[in-house]
Amino acid sequence: MNDNAWDRSVRLAEYIIERHSTVRATAKKFGISKSTVHKDLTERLKRVNPQLYQEVRKILDINKQERHIRGGLATRRKYRAQQKRAT
Repeated sequence: MNDNAWDRSVRLAEYIIERHSTVRATAKKFGISKSTVHKDLTERLKRVNPQLYQEVRKILDINKQERHIRGGLATRRKYRAQQKRAT
């Protein structure tokens, strides 16, 4: 495994912890895929820095619990915007 991937996993973890960011937002910020972010945080980070992994895992679990709420709010915004354009 290339050292860059290990370093990247730590940088991603620190970013998520500092900003309580989502995987999607983090991927966009770093210009990489969501799959890469997820793999870095759930597999590589666990081996590189287990303590940091535990902190990130808490945030990822919270994000997972809240995702249905975020999805509902996004749908609500979408339909409100469509309604405003129609009137």
